[in-house]
Amino acid sequence: MKKVLIIHGLGGSDYPHWQSWLASELIKLNYTVSFPALPNRDNPDLKEWLEFINAEVKHFKPDIVVCHSLANLLWFHLVDKYDISPIEKLMLVAPVSQQCTVKELQSFLPYPIPSDLRAKEVIMACGDNDPYISVEEAINLQSSLNIGMKIMENAGHINRDSGFGELSFALEWVQR
Repeated sequence: MKKVLIIHGLGGSDYPHWQSWLASELIKLNYTVSFPALPNRDNPDLKEWLEFINAEVKHFKPDIVVCHSLANLLWFHLVDKYDISPIEKLMLVAPVSQQCTVKELQSFLPYPIPSDLRAKEVIMACGDNDPYISVEEAINLQSSLNIGMKIMENAGHINRDSGFGELSFALEWVQR
């Protein structure tokens, strides 16, 4: 069965976040899932997170990676800095703006726009009213990355605060 790495953003993605739900559903379907708690998740440091996730990727060897929020930026830095083995699929959900002013994210900014995300298939999903990135910037990012995109109406930051304890399209996409 496929191995799925789920990477959370600032503060983690504990239940009832859709990433926790996704991990649980995938385990029920006999996927091998890694959903690590990144160090200092409420006060992240790019260098510390990069070292941690690089070690996890090398050890776990995922087929599929699902990122939310700050994890997208982490993935961009990871593939820009390290020689990562290609994966089958990458899902980027609710990336953050290059102009984000959240203090805890500043070590991740600015982030690179990699020409190679090291995945055969990539999709990005964004809310049309995300407080951390405008639709225009999300579309520009998607265009720069040359990937597919799903814009979700009134989805906010696609997290538990936006009402996403489940994200059925994520589960469907992983299974395709």
